[in-house]
Parts: sequence; C-alpha cells; structure tokens
Amino acid sequence: MIRCDSVSPPTVRRAHTSGCGCGGRRDFLGGAAAAYAAAACAAVSIGGRAARAQSVVAGAGRIDVHHHLSSPQFIAAIKARNTGQIPLMNWTPEQSLADMDAGGVATSILSISEPGVFFGDNGAARALARETNEYGAQLIARHPGRFGMFATLPLPDNDGALREIGYALDVLKLDGVCMMTDYQGKFLGDPVFWPVMEELNRRKAVVFTHPFRNACCINLVPDVFEPMIELGTDTTRTIASLVFSGTAAKFPDIKFIFSHGGGTAPYLLQRFTYYFDLRKDLQARLPRGPQYYLGEFYYDVANASTLAPLASLTKVVRPTQIVFGTDFPFLTAKATAADLRQTGLFTPADLGLIDRGNAARLMPRYAG
Repeated sequence: MIRCDSVSPPTVRRAHTSGCGCGGRRDFLGGAAAAYAAAACAAVSIGGRAARAQSVVAGAGRIDVHHHLSSPQFIAAIKARNTGQIPLMNWTPEQSLADMDAGGVATSILSISEPGVFFGDNGAARALARETNEYGAQLIARHPGRFGMFATLPLPDNDGALREIGYALDVLKLDGVCMMTDYQGKFLGDPVFWPVMEELNRRKAVVFTHPFRNACCINLVPDVFEPMIELGTDTTRTIASLVFSGTAAKFPDIKFIFSHGGGTAPYLLQRFTYYFDLRKDLQARLPRGPQYYLGEFYYDVANASTLAPLASLTKVVRPTQIVFGTDFPFLTAKATAADLRQTGLFTPADLGLIDRGNAARLMPRYAG
C-alpha cells in the first residue's frame, strides 16, 4: 500500500486502484508497490486535479453511492490476508463525515469494497456479511440522514445470499445490495446466480456492483499492479456477462449501478454491437441489442470523473443514468465534484441529476 500524500484521510484526494492514495507529495515505499504508485499518481495528476479541487463549493446536498465502510471484522479479515488496503484498514465513520462535509455530500450509501466477504468458507462469509450489515445499520441509526447502505451478500452461497437479502432489506431496511463483479470466476450473468437475481428482480432492488481482482489475471504486466487495469476490466466482464447471457433481459426490474463509469464497457460498445450482429442466435436472448441494455444501467463516476472516461460514457448513456460516487476513502467528494464540472460535458441541470437527482429517484427515501 502506498500513500502518496502525508495529509490525513479526511482531507486528502485519493485515486482508487484498490488502495493507493494519490496526492501532491510522493512517498514511495519501494519494490513493486512503488512502481504501481508512481504510475497511479502520475495518472491522477493529469489535468491538474489538485488545483481544480479547490473550486468546489460544499453544500450541494450530493448523494454518494460509492462510499466504503469497514466493519471491525472486515478490517480484521483484510489485515489477516495482507491485502494492502491501508485506507480501508484505517477507515472510521468520522473520516467519512469529514469528507462528506468538505465535498457537499448530504448522504453516503455505504458498501463493502473488494475482496468482499467470501474466502472459501460459506459459514464464515455469512457471519461476516451479517456483521457488516448490522454495523452499517448502527451507523445509519447513529447518524440520521447521513448514511444509507447497500447490503453485503455472502455470495457465491445462494442460500446464504437469499437469507441475507431478506434480513437486510426487510429487517434492517437497507437501500439495496452490493455484489462483487465475480465470485470464484463466475460473473453476475452466470445462470448459477439466477435464484438471487430472481428475488432481486421481484423486489425491484438496486444492485450496486464493485469490481474484483480476478484470479485469472495476476501479474500479467510486469510492474503494473493489477487493480490499475483489472478493476475496470472486471466490471466490463460482468456487464458483458449480464447482457450476453440474457440475464439483463430476463430480470429487467433490477436497477444495476456499475462502478467507475462502467469500466471499459462504454468504449467497447462498438465491439459488443458487432458481435451481436454476427450472432443471430443471440437476438432471442437479448432482443433489444447490447446498446439498449447498457443504456438502461446506471454508472457512478468514482475514479471516472474526468474528460477521458466520461467522453465515452456520455455517448452511451443519458445524464439520467449517471450517479455521483467517490470511492472514499480512496478518493474525495470535493475532488470528484470538481472534476465533473471541469469536463464541460454537463449542463447545470445535468449536474443536479448526477449529484443527487438520479440517486434520489433510485432510492426515493432520499428525495426529500
């Protein structure tokens, strides 16, 4: 884990590549992590984001749909596995509230980050998911109006996930569920998950997805830490899975939110469309074609808030499908909001939808 800035977590801008904090002064620790940090921090600095962050005015009432929490047992789990995610290990609710206040965020919808809660044992995953969800519910009660939560599910255990959906949504009254983009190499469109998708579709649930470091693609590029490429790519894989498996068409009432502007999926839409046109057998499975389904999904702007990623995303979806997200504690609300305004892609009305309106439509309890 590299921290490229000596400023404390509530005020520092962070770039999410599964745990690298990037800011002004670089403090490299050596080895492969140092090479990773150098590349990540250089990328974040493009366009003068640090200077632009100063231009944001707080108090916009934003809803941050991509904001991480770390329950005590989750912290213990990632420390034990040496994941290197120092900002998650050091996270506190006070850090979140300070960042929200600095960046004009009224409410953050909390969710767990990768690697999730499954480490090979279904019983342990169920217990960790329950602890995470109850911890989030306590934060919501302790700070009325400031927090919501997407419930953690103990997938790939379908039975455990179905039980946790009922408890989290009916008893704890959480706002939806969080899924990793893959579980043991199976992406979200895989029919093995259809029992869970059927229940979520019945409930017309919001499903926030978070990318996962897939075991397929470790150390493929020397000196390039996997999350720089793989988190966006795994999001793309699961989008392709949902679309081409027919899952998105089969369960149209699930409201999917994809992290980081949908990864590389918007950029690859031309390839998706060409493939669909060549495969006539796919037309019964996804009758409206891939562009329709990508256009109906929602996408957060966490670590995809600058011109390059948004230029592609905004050609695929309307502003009504884009939601504000920060990936805190890896990035800040203030910097993300500044980036969005600096792109010049959005009207004031569009920015109002992205900052708050679209999330409030998805989760009406926050409309007031």
